[in-house]
Amino acid sequence: MKKNLLSLFLALTFLVPSAAFAQTAVKITPNEKKLADAITAAQLKDYLYYVASDEMEGRDTPSRGLDLTAKFIGMMLSRWGFKPAGDDGTFFQKIALKREAVDAASTVLSVGDTKFVYGEDFFRLGGEGTADGQIVFGRDGWMVKSKNYDAFAGVDVKDKIVVLYTKGFPGQASLTPRPEGVTPADLQGTKGTDWADPVTYATMSGAKGIVLVASPQLMGAWDQVKGFFSRGSMYPEKLRAGNGSTTSLPVMLVSQKVGDSIFAGESADNMSASAFAIKKPGKLSAVAKNEMLMTQNVVAIWEGSDPVLKNEMVAIGAHYDHVGVNPNARGDDKIYNGADDDGSGTVAVLSIAEALAKAPASPKRSVLFVWHAGEEKGLWGSEYFNKFPTVDIKKVVAQLNIDMIGRSKPVGDTDKRNAELSGGDEIYVIGSEMMSSALGAVTKGTNDAYLKLNYNYRYDDPKDPNRFFFRSDHFNYAVNGIPVVFWFDGVHQDYHQPGDHPDKIDYAKMEKVARTIFLTLWELTDMKERPKVDKQLPPELTQR
Repeated sequence: MKKNLLSLFLALTFLVPSAAFAQTAVKITPNEKKLADAITAAQLKDYLYYVASDEMEGRDTPSRGLDLTAKFIGMMLSRWGFKPAGDDGTFFQKIALKREAVDAASTVLSVGDTKFVYGEDFFRLGGEGTADGQIVFGRDGWMVKSKNYDAFAGVDVKDKIVVLYTKGFPGQASLTPRPEGVTPADLQGTKGTDWADPVTYATMSGAKGIVLVASPQLMGAWDQVKGFFSRGSMYPEKLRAGNGSTTSLPVMLVSQKVGDSIFAGESADNMSASAFAIKKPGKLSAVAKNEMLMTQNVVAIWEGSDPVLKNEMVAIGAHYDHVGVNPNARGDDKIYNGADDDGSGTVAVLSIAEALAKAPASPKRSVLFVWHAGEEKGLWGSEYFNKFPTVDIKKVVAQLNIDMIGRSKPVGDTDKRNAELSGGDEIYVIGSEMMSSALGAVTKGTNDAYLKLNYNYRYDDPKDPNRFFFRSDHFNYAVNGIPVVFWFDGVHQDYHQPGDHPDKIDYAKMEKVARTIFLTLWELTDMKERPKVDKQLPPELTQR
């Protein structure tokens, strides 16, 4: 009986392909290869030498160079006949940025009779106003009812200055990371009722101000912290409001020197055991000067040919910003041109748009092109587009993200900074099967049927210590329920350095990768059904 059943199973396996396999089997036709041939190394080089030129001044968000790059992209899209998909019939989705410059002379902090120096001992993280009163220790500041977790348990924080402490670095979306054992699933209830981050909880509990004591790890980077906060803070106003993270409470980040002054005479055991009152008065005063600036995403659509499928879109994108100019950089070169990061992705997407526009026929589904601003500031552009889309984003069936595809590790290179850089026929692929088996199959199948690049899945791991999945724009599409693929060449000696110049790019590699991504896009646009989301995004990947 077992042998007969096994024979039947094997026969069915080979003779009757599964629905998923049938849908995603890839065969690249000669005509499709000819379409991809429109993307050339010479074309990519021409575009990149413009986008990553010194005249673009490192394309900081916001900056004149970034605006010029956006206008260049928009001009090319207009020439090729793309449909504007930004605001008011343009290619640009405008993003209002609020910049807060600290009035250092009026921003003060004292513990007892000891006054500390702004810009050396402490920095303003947010809020304005004055807090004057008793200090209490509030652990990490979180409240999560489902875990019976209350960081303020045992102490009254009303009208007090709350001191918080946590190991490691502050969280991306909150002052401190989630408590150990708390997952994103535990934060699905009503914020402020079922759970609360430190600022929310301190505010609703009546605190007057918040002090976050830097951990030893953060103190190790204190010089970088100084450089960052000396420029003041800037953020997309609608995102800050949408996240509910605005606060009128003055919030300060303080050095361990200040922390030692606060906790002098207290038991070290108390630091992790429970909240407690500290018998010292404190005073905070924060004053900021605000101004509004503008930046933009660049958004366009190439309409599909099928009367039904054209209502769905395959999205492709890259971030076109970099980190700008650093007058304090060592050496004579102060401009961070960002040729690989992410000039390479920017011009690859542009070349894919050009190839699509010059194709003799349109694909069945429409294609959504988005060049994101502010990726280097915290994925601003992609978060903004996903929360305030200019299209029906639920019609996006997949998002292809290109972020650094232009560098190759030279043969024999022993520089440790290039240890993880991919080779000339190699590229890292991340996220292709995280949410959709069909998307993963199309991604792999296209490459196998075409140039057979070495697709390296090393970082395609929810537990990747580099956290590359969190570090580019595809992340915001993934958390929005859209399956994603991310192509990436790996970090190298010029990553976020002035030496990231266009003359160091492997244009032959860029051509191969861009052509392969173009055909992956083409195959996705022609699928009978949209790639099914058949996997839940791993919990580790749902929150930065």
